[in-house]
Amino acid sequence: MKLIGIVGGLSWEATALYYRLLNEATARELGEHHNARSVIVSVDFAEALALANQNDWDGLAVLLIDAAKRLRDAGAQMVLLSANTAHIVADQVAAAVDLPLLHIADIAGSAARAQGFQRVGLIGTRFTLESPVYADRLRDRAGLTVIAPDASGRETLQRMIVDELTVGRIEPRSREQCVAIINQLRDQGAEAIAVACTELPLLIKPEHSPLPLLDTTALHVEAALRLALQEDP
Repeated sequence: MKLIGIVGGLSWEATALYYRLLNEATARELGEHHNARSVIVSVDFAEALALANQNDWDGLAVLLIDAAKRLRDAGAQMVLLSANTAHIVADQVAAAVDLPLLHIADIAGSAARAQGFQRVGLIGTRFTLESPVYADRLRDRAGLTVIAPDASGRETLQRMIVDELTVGRIEPRSREQCVAIINQLRDQGAEAIAVACTELPLLIKPEHSPLPLLDTTALHVEAALRLALQEDP
């Protein structure tokens, strides 16, 4: 198995979820006593969040490139950014470290197309929802129609993700609000929901949603494991 490098700390809740899902998937694939060969370099979430709040995406890129280079120097053979929002600068990170970097939006788009969806609702942080980078990749590379929440919905999602989920708070009221946003996206024609935030699966699960969910975190992990287990040509 190739050594999987994970840029963590975006938040630590998200990093813990990545680590658990990756090792659960490895055990299913290879046997229950196997775990993934991996190395994690965590950044300070407070620093990353401050840069995003200032729309300093170049600054965020510098922070994540430094972490990715540390992974490379530790022997990592591929890089995962353990947050959807971080993929706003994923191309800059990939160019700086010259390692395979699996872009989470591409993986989500491929999964949507494989399941026959054409109109996909998008939920995540305000940064992800308002950046053209993520939605454009879904449209341009997967041919999807992307439907995002309105301004009120974006702010509601931002609050529950940043103020609650990244610090481990699971609030039933927030789940109700998230379901209401999904219902609005369904009313606008969405056939499925791309859960484009690593922490949101902690709150909203398939049994809560009126639409099928594309859990980008789980999809990202599964794609990483497939790559890690591939034999080099």
